[in-house]
Amino acid sequence: MHDRAMDNLRFIRDTMERAASFTAISGWGLVLMGLTALAVAPFAARQSVEGWLAIWLGDAALALAIAVVSIARKAHAVGMPIMNGPGRRFAYNFAPPVCAAMLLTLVLYSHGLSTVIPGAWLLLYGAGVVTGGTYSVKIVPVMGLCFMALGTLALVSPATWGTWYMAAGFGLTHIVFGSIIVRRHGG
Repeated sequence: MHDRAMDNLRFIRDTMERAASFTAISGWGLVLMGLTALAVAPFAARQSVEGWLAIWLGDAALALAIAVVSIARKAHAVGMPIMNGPGRRFAYNFAPPVCAAMLLTLVLYSHGLSTVIPGAWLLLYGAGVVTGGTYSVKIVPVMGLCFMALGTLALVSPATWGTWYMAAGFGLTHIVFGSIIVRRHGG
């Protein structure tokens, strides 16, 4: 009887944890997003400001598509609705910093301050990952803090290092944390 009660408690605890956290973050999706960032960085480094911005915005659009598809696939595989409960809270908390980054990009570019865009993007994306990640597995907010640290460093480093901070953040950080998520939390 004791064993059965313990099994029931474990089941209840697991069910409550799944209901409270968004576990459909795809490690493989993060790895793929990181690989695309590493692939575009050398090309972006040789461009004018406009070319650099176009390349990174194109990669951001590709990364968004990868994220949406990979999260949808993982959520479907584990039978988790994406826009109910934790998934919706993740999205609502992730979106404001990312929207702020989009608006800030327009303002910085129009005022000739494009050299601070890499730091702003990394910092605000990291803030979105931290806030959205409070509804996910524990490693996700840690990843966001790493993005924020890289963004802070990019803001105080020479402007010519911006592309390489972008590669380190959107490339290597996604790959490292994606690999951790694959290993610990499945695909």
